[in-house]
Amino acid sequence: MNFSRRTFTQGMAIAAVSSVSPLVWAADVVKIGYVSPQTGPLAPFGEADKWVIEQMTAAFKDGIDIGGKKHAVQIILKDSQSNPNRAGEVASDLVLKDKVALVLTAGTPETANPVSDVCELNEVPCISSVVPWQPWFFGRKGNPATGFNFTYHIFWGLEDVIANFTNGWQSVKTNKKVGGLFPNDGDGNAWGDKELGFPKPLSAMGYSLTDPGRFQNGTQDFSAQIAAFKKDGVEIVTGVVIPPDAKTFLTQAKQQGFKPKVITLGKALLFPGAIEALGDLGEGLSTEVWWSPSHPFASSLTKQSAKALAEQYESSTKKQWTQPIGFAHALFEVATDALKRSKSLKATDVRDAVAGTKMKTVVGDVAWGGQGPFKNVSKTPLVLGQWNKGQKHRYELTIVNNETAKSIPVGGTLKLM
Repeated sequence: MNFSRRTFTQGMAIAAVSSVSPLVWAADVVKIGYVSPQTGPLAPFGEADKWVIEQMTAAFKDGIDIGGKKHAVQIILKDSQSNPNRAGEVASDLVLKDKVALVLTAGTPETANPVSDVCELNEVPCISSVVPWQPWFFGRKGNPATGFNFTYHIFWGLEDVIANFTNGWQSVKTNKKVGGLFPNDGDGNAWGDKELGFPKPLSAMGYSLTDPGRFQNGTQDFSAQIAAFKKDGVEIVTGVVIPPDAKTFLTQAKQQGFKPKVITLGKALLFPGAIEALGDLGEGLSTEVWWSPSHPFASSLTKQSAKALAEQYESSTKKQWTQPIGFAHALFEVATDALKRSKSLKATDVRDAVAGTKMKTVVGDVAWGGQGPFKNVSKTPLVLGQWNKGQKHRYELTIVNNETAKSIPVGGTLKLM
């Protein structure tokens, strides 16, 4: 993501939240670092993190046993400010100054990749999420033969999002002409990649793709893309854009008389706040669903079901549930499980415990070395959702296709815009 460093750092303090369990007087304290976008255009990915960390502080109030010793838990939250350079800097602070035992990170390649790179370089265990595995693995120049030594990832892949999007599209009648919105960032370059991304499988399924080329995040004019889509008779729009860009595109498409039958976008349409900000343009938009109250999973830490976790978030924050809650919570589930199994707080011992993870979480099963394409990737299930007018909230996300994850129930079918 090409934001100037000055834009984000001028006049902004580092958002660092340090939560310590009541056992802080104890001699042994284990520090867990957490890096996510708290500010900037990717902030919706980190919106629930402080709430999850408060929940974890309560869960860790009695400390945890590591290597036969009781440890108080200190969680240090750092803000990547939606900036890859900043993400790397705060990760370095966690590793070199705070001396954390383990780093957790989530929220697009612009945060997770530089944080993972810092941890790999400094040989500190790191667990990342909320990035499709291709931009995380190949975006970091991962070698499939060897993988990484200290960095582990939990999420789904582009093959899953492509399957979900196309499963939805095949359930409605269109001319199979697709317009792609792929920005010049980690996600956009992966989704638009001719081999790894959408072009190859779409072509194999009889869809034609109009890809007008890469654009910068924060662009104010989508006239060229809209003109290309209209010229080619596009009836389906897809892509992976940040929330402000989705609003700009959808507003300009309406102004310019472009009315596709289906709009299925990754990233931008995940969050209730982003959909509400679209007003009437929000109805009928579809997106991937990685976690919801309908997911049939429960937390290993709090024993809450996905539904109970979402309900607790809504009652305590007075905000609508949002997908990253589940993965922020699951990262701490995995971290806790690994630390409890670790022989000591030596980096290699913690790393070995992470690598040996095999457990059930609020986002599903997590296991490395068998549940993904490479030893560092553990895949989680994905389904398709659509935003419709709701009863409790203005818009509510309904699961409309579960062909790739039958255990997650649907609540309706995909409707044309």
